Amino acid sequence: MGSTTRRRRTSGDHSVSEPTPDLFPALRPDHDRPALAFGDRTLTYGQLARVAGALTGELRSARRVALWATPTLETAVGVVVALEAGVPVVPLNPKIGAGELRHVRTDSAPDLVLAAQDDRLPPALDELPRVTIRTDPDRVPSRAPVPVERPAADAPAFVVYTSGTTGPPKGAVLPRRAVSSTLDALEDAWQWTADDVLVHGLPLFHVHGLILGILGPLRRGGSVRHLGRFSTEGVTRELASGGTMLFGVPTMYHRIAESLAGDPGLAKALAGARLLVSGSAALPVHDHERIAAATGRRVIERYGMTETLMNTSVRADGPPGTGTVGVPLRGVELRLVEESGEPVTDPDGIGEIEVRGPNLFTEYLNRPDATAAAFTADGWFRTGDMAVVDADGAVRIVGRKATDLIKSGGYKIGAGEIENALLDHPDVREAAVTGEPDADLGERIVAWIVPADPADPPSHTRLADHVAAQLAPHKRPREVRLLDALPRNDMGKIMKRRLTDRAAAATGDGTAHD
Repeated sequence: MGSTTRRRRTSGDHSVSEPTPDLFPALRPDHDRPALAFGDRTLTYGQLARVAGALTGELRSARRVALWATPTLETAVGVVVALEAGVPVVPLNPKIGAGELRHVRTDSAPDLVLAAQDDRLPPALDELPRVTIRTDPDRVPSRAPVPVERPAADAPAFVVYTSGTTGPPKGAVLPRRAVSSTLDALEDAWQWTADDVLVHGLPLFHVHGLILGILGPLRRGGSVRHLGRFSTEGVTRELASGGTMLFGVPTMYHRIAESLAGDPGLAKALAGARLLVSGSAALPVHDHERIAAATGRRVIERYGMTETLMNTSVRADGPPGTGTVGVPLRGVELRLVEESGEPVTDPDGIGEIEVRGPNLFTEYLNRPDATAAAFTADGWFRTGDMAVVDADGAVRIVGRKATDLIKSGGYKIGAGEIENALLDHPDVREAAVTGEPDADLGERIVAWIVPADPADPPSHTRLADHVAAQLAPHKRPREVRLLDALPRNDMGKIMKRRLTDRAAAATGDGTAHD
């Protein structure tokens, strides 16, 4: 295929409004609407204002604070306290390894750590002063909040650490304007209002669960009901009792899809929801279709990153967009570029996504070299994600540049579309696709398969023919490797580097190939 160039740029037609530094307009002492619910532990906006106000003074002199981010009411209160105090917060994954935690603590240098009364913190945090997050409005001092000058829109709100797949985790500094602009753009795309009740069971140490899943409802003046731990029973209970929106990741929606046939209550609860949203990784088309057939509701997908918050989404008032992550959000500019940096000109061409807008981070903490490398000279952020954009401006992610763009036989091939084709085969439960060096093709396509029936796995020939019939012959896998399970992180994303690291061993037993 020849290399062609043309600038591809899409953006919303809406004007960009200046975000307000006041992140939570509904946080008022006299407001009795429900704000947070974690099981039977709940706070109204008035109660949240009281408990947050009682703690802001303890953070007043801090330059930066760490938050032990368990899936609890204390974490939700803690993040509100820090943001109301104008202090940047570093969310800490409670499952983080000791070495990585030491790196994050040293790199971010928090002045104290916020944690629940009963949290047992690891030794790496022993030297930090600890502030206990109190959530009982009847047991906090009855005093007015300490006056805090509202930070500027560009002031840091979060330092969120990346996964560190190519080295030590980097701390992405997210300004307050990025938080407010993303949440306000989602208000527009999802028609999100104060009447919405969001249900989710996501972890609270990252963008999806904490910023979108907790701060999103609070910014709108609506409610969030957190499941503590995801379960289909919890989803049924909360949606059936007034929940209007559900957030999840593909592994959660896969469990939902698997349960629907034998659980009419779950199907009815999902059918009554206003919006079902999936993110953090692509939701397989097969699961889309099973959920839609059982409930009449389409799951919509969106696309974002730690460094950018949200970039695109299928709109609530638009077409279903199955297989895409929708169109750029209000205020976000998006383009595709070739490896040379030149814009993609082929209407069907694959390119790396670059974005710019008020949703972007400002820097990697203490890493000016990495910050400079992440941006082009004219301010576009290099996402490392590969995509195509259709005639209507909808973005279809085909994978990460480093692991999901396969160059085979002169073609650029996205792993994602092959994975979807494999998942459509009845003998496949899970699938991942990678590329490996090949003397003839440049790279050969390798499929990693978890069979639906381990005792009767699908043959390489059946799967290769299935992919070739759905897509094109040059996209068929040249090898099929069988696994008991795919390696995944806490968000359910497949960790493909672990697959490629074990590639040499995988060519022995348990591998079918040409």
